[in-house]
Amino acid sequence: MPVTPKIAQGAPGIPARWASSAKSGVGTSLSPAGQIWFTISHGILNEIYYPRLDSACTRDLGLLVTGADGYFSEEKRDAAHAIEPFEDGVPAYRLVNTATDGAYRIEKRILADPARPALLQEITFTPLKGTAGDYRVYALLAPHLVNAGMGNTAWIGAHKGKPVLLASGRGSCLALASSLPWRDCSAGYVGFSDGWQQLTHAGKLDPGCQRAENGNVALTGEIGFTSAKTKAVLALGFGATPDEAAENAFASLKRGFEPAAKSYVQNWRKCQAGLLPLDRRAASGVNSYRTSTAVLATHRSIALPGAAVASLSIPWGFNKGDDDLGGYHLVWPRDLVETAGGFLAAGDAASALQILDYLASIQQPDGHWPQNAWLDGSAYWPGIQMDECAFPLLLADALHRAGHLPRTRLATFQPMIERAATYVVRNGPLTGEDRWEEDAGYSPFTLAVEIAALLAAADLLDACGKADAAIYLRETADVWNDQVERWTYVTATATCEVAGVDGYYVRISPPDSAEAGSPKDGFVPIKNRPPGDTDRPAQEIVSPDALALVRFGLRAADDPRIVDTVNVIDAQLRCALPQGPLWYRYNGDGYGEHEDGSPFDGTGQGRPWPLLAGERAHYELAAGRKDKAAGLLDTLERSAGTGGLLPEQVWDGPDMPERELLRGRPSGSAMPLVWAHSEHIKLLRSLRDGAVFDMPPQGVKRYIEDRTVSPFRTWRFNNKIRTLPGSKTLRVELLAPATVHWSVDNWTTAQDSKTEENAFGIHLVDLPVALPSGSTLTFTFFWPGTGDWENVDFSVTSGEQDSR
Repeated sequence: MPVTPKIAQGAPGIPARWASSAKSGVGTSLSPAGQIWFTISHGILNEIYYPRLDSACTRDLGLLVTGADGYFSEEKRDAAHAIEPFEDGVPAYRLVNTATDGAYRIEKRILADPARPALLQEITFTPLKGTAGDYRVYALLAPHLVNAGMGNTAWIGAHKGKPVLLASGRGSCLALASSLPWRDCSAGYVGFSDGWQQLTHAGKLDPGCQRAENGNVALTGEIGFTSAKTKAVLALGFGATPDEAAENAFASLKRGFEPAAKSYVQNWRKCQAGLLPLDRRAASGVNSYRTSTAVLATHRSIALPGAAVASLSIPWGFNKGDDDLGGYHLVWPRDLVETAGGFLAAGDAASALQILDYLASIQQPDGHWPQNAWLDGSAYWPGIQMDECAFPLLLADALHRAGHLPRTRLATFQPMIERAATYVVRNGPLTGEDRWEEDAGYSPFTLAVEIAALLAAADLLDACGKADAAIYLRETADVWNDQVERWTYVTATATCEVAGVDGYYVRISPPDSAEAGSPKDGFVPIKNRPPGDTDRPAQEIVSPDALALVRFGLRAADDPRIVDTVNVIDAQLRCALPQGPLWYRYNGDGYGEHEDGSPFDGTGQGRPWPLLAGERAHYELAAGRKDKAAGLLDTLERSAGTGGLLPEQVWDGPDMPERELLRGRPSGSAMPLVWAHSEHIKLLRSLRDGAVFDMPPQGVKRYIEDRTVSPFRTWRFNNKIRTLPGSKTLRVELLAPATVHWSVDNWTTAQDSKTEENAFGIHLVDLPVALPSGSTLTFTFFWPGTGDWENVDFSVTSGEQDSR
């Protein structure tokens, strides 16, 4: 009997939401022709990305099972899930979903077709109770084209006479085809007329629901399983038009699963073959090294070599809608350099070089990088973080020291290096925001990265024949390094008394308003957002970030100030968990689930980060405690979720099975976190070598071995120092030419000193005076460019002791 097509009811559907961020598998074909990236969680496909890995196009694709007497089961909720890769380092997956009521078993093999943008899913349905004829199996697909659940249109159509499920939105289309004939199919609005609603309420699909327009939509189709045909292949094709998407889906079906699998596996074997043999079995049996290298490779772009996103997930995605466009599938320059370090540690210098090339391509004209960005380099968040502007310099230096940037190749990156160094010296040392995208001020982590990067850039510019520029960068690094303690080290606090230490490095020290005012000539802090997640005074907030001073070679691991800080970190931030100790980012962190387990919604409570166990392991290795570092490697690996993927955070409260929160297991934050997998690879390499793999040598030589100190203290409009150690010369740095009019006797006499411009557009002058202790130097500026006087006097008093 003919079916009368109709528009589904319930437009536009309930507000769209993304899927769980707790991925158990991620994969891609590594093929230019197959621009598909996929994720797996709870036994089903989640977000699938096309044609770029910053463009999520689905929420999920799973199966529903119905039977006699109103039986209804959804595999992602009502089954136990097992997953394993085809082989070590090959992220194609075998899944087994066994109904918790013992009624059925679903076995799947999932991979992306290397020949075209299509995803293949081979499904075997086995009844464990009754026979195949007792059940009906449906595919339920939620299109979210592109990076949005609303505004999609879904319909039941045909391609060359064969039925196909179709959807379109924002210039992209998808088509779901089956090797077994589709039976009843429908298109509907999520929460009202989608297939899940139809099957739970009516026990069958309404085949009249042929179309759902401009909303949060879903497609449902019954797979034609029979007692004789228990295996089907679903192909989800993508394209710019419905016909192109359908053509790709049916072409994949025609080629068949096995040929696609053979090609897919070959691509990944080739990718893994050239890597260093750092293979290691975690306690779970997973080859943790090959899992990490596969995660890094999966998160790379095909069309833009060198681009890689932070994670193919949206933290707490089940609670996030279309207003969270980016999730973590964005480029963070910091994470990208960490990813390059992981490739380098694994022996893949070519990938690290591609990342440096890509970073050069998205660098902004003034030398900075966006806080985070889409693959094309367009900024997503508006902030600027100084460590992200410095990190690419460390990558260039690491490649150069390893022999991968000979002089001719280095010359191509010279403009990038000069622009980045210019931005850092003109805008540092204030952070903008710390590495967690939070408060502005002086951060030990950012300072360590900036100083190490300036020393690295100096070596690179020396190699390019820019000796004068290199000298200035080292001088600036020395000035900043001398003041790390003045900016970030505190003593005689309540925390000191409780911990029994002399002092410690704080997480971040807010800029002194008297030293970071609004200047005439442009030196301004990038951003100064007051803390919003804690009422604690800044001097009482600590963070493992302070260990960056050791990681980047500025302070020795046994420096008493570092040792005291480690004691405070452990007293306040260490969390004992079943897998071993992990650490919080800082006390008062608000990024994590609420105490009752409800998802982060702009507020919450920070949870322990496995990544920080890797960073702590590197500190222990630097301190000569290799056994402790190895123990923390075990802890890091035991923090992985199903499939060996490392999460951003783990749950630290009592078990809440109803919220899928178990103590020591992944929370609802991002998983996998590529940065954590990079840290894992670097730790494996560091333990093999017996030394911290990515510690820059320049700071170790200059500050730990040679104990270099600066003869200068620098005055800038964004760092108006008010005191000067008696041993120091005052260096004045401006962004415009000026005459410094100065006096040491309250203007009874005065002298003039003209600035000179250096290679970084900074106009500087060293005032030729040795101030007796307690005396004051007063100065102002004449600006020849405008013929104006500053009309404000500034002063610096001699007598402060050098903290170094």
